[in-house]
This record gives sequence, C-alpha cells and structure tokens, in this order.
Amino acid sequence: MSKKKGLSLEEKRTRMMEIFFESKDVFQLKDIEKIAPKSKGIAPMTVKEVLQSLVDDNMVDCERIGTSNYYWAFPSKALHARKHKLEELKKQASDAKQRKVSVEKTVEKSKVGREGTKERSSLLKQLQSLREERTNLQAELEKYRECDPDVIKAMRKSNVVAKEAVSRWTDNVFAIKSWTKKKFSFDDSRINKAFGIPEDFDYMD
Repeated sequence: MSKKKGLSLEEKRTRMMEIFFESKDVFQLKDIEKIAPKSKGIAPMTVKEVLQSLVDDNMVDCERIGTSNYYWAFPSKALHARKHKLEELKKQASDAKQRKVSVEKTVEKSKVGREGTKERSSLLKQLQSLREERTNLQAELEKYRECDPDVIKAMRKSNVVAKEAVSRWTDNVFAIKSWTKKKFSFDDSRINKAFGIPEDFDYMD
C-alpha cells in the first residue's frame, strides 16, 4: 500500500483560507491549531508556519489585543490581495519584457561592424599573429633582463645595502666577543665554539 502524500505548502494555505471564509469568524492561534488538523488535514506542527505565511502575504489580518493575537480574513480581502498580487506580477512581466527589448537592441548594436567578412577574418588573423609575436618578444626580452642597465644599477644598490647590513652585524659580533672576554676571561677559540662563530670570521672586503 503506497504511503499517502503530504499536502504542499500552497495546498495548506488554500485549506487554511477556507477555514476563515467558511466561518467568517475571528480566531486565536490555539483555535486554528485545533481546527486545521481535524477539518483540513493540515499537520499540527505546520499550522503556525502556514498561518504566518498568509499574514506575511497580507491575506490574513492579525491584531494583538492584550496578550493574545487574533486572526481573521474575509473573501473581499482575499480578492483584493489577489488583484494586488496580479498587478504586481504584471508589472514585473512588463519590466522584464522592456529589459529584454533593451538587451536585444544592445546586442544588435554590438554586432554592427562585426559581420563575418573576408576583410574582418584577415584582420583577426593578423591580430592573433601580432599577439603571438608580442608574447615571444616579451619572453626573449626577459632572457636579457639581467643585462638591463637599470636592473644592474638596482642590483648594485641592493648589494651596497646588504654589505652595510653585514658590516653592522659583524660589528655586533665583535662587540659581544669583546664583552665576553672582559666579563668571563674567555679566549677567542672558546667564544667562537660557544656561539658557533667560524674561526675565520671577519669583515667583508
């Protein structure tokens, strides 16, 4: 035996609207939660969600009085809501149609001068060839970049800065060695061994 298919959201909304139209009464949530499952087959756990969706769409009115919310809907309001929704959809369709026309015009304009003529095909081939040539030349140029006077100048400047930095650190090492000698009476070889300093450590030429 096949399992009974549950109601869709739209079916639940329609059935809940029937509760209001048939009774023409005002209800609290607890009333709807009792009536909807029994008379309309709406699952109890979904009643509040379905009711809120109808309120959000302005199909059911809701008013808070004291500590309770009261809900009601009349056929005239539903008709007005449907008309409003229909007008809104018509406007959206009209706007979409205008956008489509505008896009089509733009596409047609962009096609002007791009017709598939022999001349255009020839020019496109030339353009592609020139692009490939430019790529090859850039690759070739990169090979000789090390010979570029500006690059060499920048490298020399960088070397000077690096050499100055090395000299400063060499000064620091000798200063530490001198302080260690005075403080602990260590000789050079012992200090070099303790700090991992090469025996031939000295300033760069």
